[in-house]
Amino acid sequence: MPHDTLNAFCRDNNVSHRGAAQGPLQGLSFAAKDVFDVEGTRTGFGHPAWLETHPPATETAFAVTRLLEAGASLAGRTISDELCYSIAGENPHYGTPTNPRAPDRLPGGSSSGSAAATAGGLVDFALGTDCGGSVRVPASYCGLFGIRPTHGRIPLDGVSRFAPRFDTVGWFARDAAMLQRVGQVLLDGAAGAGFDRMIVLDDAFARADEPVRAALEPGLELIEAQLGAPTHMSLAPDGLDDWLETFRLTQAGEIWASLGEWITQARPVFGKGVGERFAAASKVTPEASTAARIRADAIATELDTRIGESDLLCLPTSPCIAPLRGTASDAVEIDYRRRTMALLCIAGLGGLPQLTIPLGTIDGAPVGLSIMARAGRDIELLDFAAKVFAHI
Repeated sequence: MPHDTLNAFCRDNNVSHRGAAQGPLQGLSFAAKDVFDVEGTRTGFGHPAWLETHPPATETAFAVTRLLEAGASLAGRTISDELCYSIAGENPHYGTPTNPRAPDRLPGGSSSGSAAATAGGLVDFALGTDCGGSVRVPASYCGLFGIRPTHGRIPLDGVSRFAPRFDTVGWFARDAAMLQRVGQVLLDGAAGAGFDRMIVLDDAFARADEPVRAALEPGLELIEAQLGAPTHMSLAPDGLDDWLETFRLTQAGEIWASLGEWITQARPVFGKGVGERFAAASKVTPEASTAARIRADAIATELDTRIGESDLLCLPTSPCIAPLRGTASDAVEIDYRRRTMALLCIAGLGGLPQLTIPLGTIDGAPVGLSIMARAGRDIELLDFAAKVFAHI
């Protein structure tokens, strides 16, 4: 494990592995969030009670194995928010990783340790997972490139189960070329034709703070220089709040189905915000969960109809910069979370790939622009980012 002054790495169950002697990632180092199994070691899922009640893994997660076989070495296992049910990056049991780009602010979660380790230069890149935004938010807050791939594109074998309908394996890098290089290992398939239409999502930009919108303008201009004048569109005819509620109920039902039995039996202690969300998830009725899933299916179909094969969608990754450390938990877990999730839920509901690009700072805090595309266009997104944002 690298010398860790950022509280990015796990202490109780850390693990490292040398990569293959040859391969496209030979000589690089990576970290893996505390949800990826490594054979012979225990996965902690961001909570000491989970670590204590689960045996060592019998196999190594698919994504970790693929990277090791490509020559990258696993430097260590990184801190996650409790059972992944937060986008703040705070963990009351293990501490909050430092945001290297804005030490006075939160790093974002739940892949907080992986983001901190990458932004702080402790590793070349890092694995995280993204269900509701757990790669995209910390990437934006820590000034990183990060990607949530198409749902199902990378197998979730050996990853702690959370909300399978939305769970994805994602990763962080400090530059677009490295993000692309990792994608060439993790993503099967060849690149298709590029993009030829830029779409600015007006309903998403309307949610962002004015300084965020201004900070993202140069990135939009770079994309426009490649694809021509943008088309403006609002994706959610019933409003993003309606889509967020559909996402929230669908996700909560899946989370309780995955974790409710263990929570009921183990009775773990959760921090503020996370505990309340699990309590709320336990009260989602089967009828409400089914209705939300049906509505989510309809939204996914609508997105599939409206987004063309060559469309590149642009939106803020987060409507605001990272909250200051010490911000009241109610503000972080309710106000910030709801505002941010209204943007993040789009890719989740559609199973779409979304890549976030660091585009500068506001009051010293990083801000990210996202590009999103039709399902299956992950490699094309990585190639576009590597071409257009190579200088960042």
